[in-house]
Amino acid sequence: MKRLLPWAGGAVAVIAAWVLWSEPLQFALGGALINAGYRMQDSLARYDFQHEHANPEEVWEQFLGQNRLSSSIRWLFPRTSRHPVVAIVACMDGRLDTNEIAGDTRRYYYVLRLAGSVLSLKEEEMLELAVENGVEVVVFTTHTDCAAEKVSADPAARKRYPHLSQAVDEREMRFQEFLERPLIANRLTEGQLLVKWMDIDTKDERLVPHARSAR
Repeated sequence: MKRLLPWAGGAVAVIAAWVLWSEPLQFALGGALINAGYRMQDSLARYDFQHEHANPEEVWEQFLGQNRLSSSIRWLFPRTSRHPVVAIVACMDGRLDTNEIAGDTRRYYYVLRLAGSVLSLKEEEMLELAVENGVEVVVFTTHTDCAAEKVSADPAARKRYPHLSQAVDEREMRFQEFLERPLIANRLTEGQLLVKWMDIDTKDERLVPHARSAR
């Protein structure tokens, strides 16, 4: 029995190491660590660009300082570069974090941040180019408590922000226009592309299918 103990202990160590460094666990653990970092930073009001007495120049200097710190870490520990196969269209609302929406901190996806998630012709072309270059999934998102939607629904606000209101009015038309672009329509028909319209719960960033999502 005593002779078997070292072997048993070694086997347990090997199995533990394999489990610890298995790819699914590494992926989950990496995401957990990043999220822990987000939560550690979340309560540090000193770094949220909302100082009670800060002026724009002070906020800018702080922004540059935080970038220098972050980029120095990126320089020391460079990240792998891979071509994205997912493109995400999201509102410019700062409460939305595409890293958390995708559950992947590596940013292996294209992101279009637009007011109200409204495409224009240039964004349609940019998405089409991304598809031509290898993107296989396009996730078009809208979200709860959207300021642009509130403006569009308020007659008084519509007068102050007519172009934004008109853009929100045209959002569904623009989405359909994108689906009907020849390359996009062909890829969809051939099963080489998936386009989804999803709604985001702004509180927890959970994705649910949008009623308009036709594909």
